[in-house]
Amino acid sequence: MRVVIVGAGKLGFYLAECLVGEEHDVVVIEPNEERRGIVADKLDVLTLPGNGASPKVLMNPDVRSADLVVAVTDSDEVNMIVCMAAKQFGIPQTAARIRNLEYIGPHLEGDFHRTLGIDLIISPEYATAAEICRVLMIPNALEVGEFADGKVRLQEMRIRTRSPLIGAPLHSLALPAHVLVAGIFRGGEMIIPHGEDKLLPHDHAFFIGAPETLSRLETGTKEARRARNVLIIGAGRIGFHLAVMLEERGLNVKVVDKQIERCRALSQALKRGRVLCGDGTDLELLQEEGVSEADTVVCLTEDDKLNLLVALLAKEYGGHKTIARLSRTEYMPLMEKLGVDIVVSPRLITAGVILSQVRRGKFLSVSLVEGARAQAMEVLVSTDTTIAGKKLKEARLPKNCLVGAVVHEGEAFVPDGETILHPGDRAIIFALPDTIAAVEKIF
Repeated sequence: MRVVIVGAGKLGFYLAECLVGEEHDVVVIEPNEERRGIVADKLDVLTLPGNGASPKVLMNPDVRSADLVVAVTDSDEVNMIVCMAAKQFGIPQTAARIRNLEYIGPHLEGDFHRTLGIDLIISPEYATAAEICRVLMIPNALEVGEFADGKVRLQEMRIRTRSPLIGAPLHSLALPAHVLVAGIFRGGEMIIPHGEDKLLPHDHAFFIGAPETLSRLETGTKEARRARNVLIIGAGRIGFHLAVMLEERGLNVKVVDKQIERCRALSQALKRGRVLCGDGTDLELLQEEGVSEADTVVCLTEDDKLNLLVALLAKEYGGHKTIARLSRTEYMPLMEKLGVDIVVSPRLITAGVILSQVRRGKFLSVSLVEGARAQAMEVLVSTDTTIAGKKLKEARLPKNCLVGAVVHEGEAFVPDGETILHPGDRAIIFALPDTIAAVEKIF
């Protein structure tokens, strides 16, 4: 597939890196010579100078033959114009990163964006807030991914030192029915486990199964404590979306931000939540506002170092769980080692949404796991695939992947080697990046 990426910022570079790794044909358009040079030096892609909305650039045969244009410049308006122009030049699919609420608010219907030539709108801030909200609704979860219209859930959990799941081979664990350990993240390495593998203290285990059965797993690792009181540091776009989402779900929300304009805007959007204008690193303020009573402290400023500092301060003063936003994904393992419970990356979340669009027709949805060290993918089994009608043990799946769940006639279950995939089934596959291309060919 040929993908044209307009904008070589951090997100554009990361997307190009992911797509090249999956053997896609990538073209990057960037007017800034320095940014363009970094991409050209580090990635095997074609780079072009210029404006992605320019007819001259779009007439380039390498651009005009694209299957998908992804516009991720720093300007919403430029991204929208790029998609409009790309559609006029016959490019089938377009995606645009848009942050301004005026362009993505609930008052706008999908038809509005489609008339502009935009097939997929990506709001990193909204998507990140939604991810945090999902995690807060599920005790003990570090990350949550849902597939097959909510019938299957992938849930990351940290294995505590006293967990009854430690030490026994996976095939002998007393897990709830139709729950499977799909992956283990240990010492910076992602493992696709087999029956003889064992869970160890401090592992991050990825359990897959139906949501109702996974809920019974939570009490096996640590007493569940559902979030009721949430303290948010930072009332930017992510903090704004998250505060509104949590209040709608009945949680008690308190938000701290330095900027008075942000505080005023959020206070008008909330019905019961409190918005305080102040410094989130002020120890006295944190204590006065009951940081020790908060079930979760969410640090969402634009400064990674500040988010780490506030998260550690919250832990020191009695905060139960901490969540921190991180821009530089290479620091994710470090922040977790220092004591931050959950780290979220808007870039990784956004990349997952865009990769789903890239694989449209092959995979129904894609979720990046642990800084893209693994991917969970949902595929619809069709009549013309070689795997349809075969037992899984005969499918010759790559070593570093497994079929974690299957939805057949509306019922979700964990398959075994005797399971036969039928046309119309949905399969959720957990795989390492080096096997993605092989998985695509099989399905």
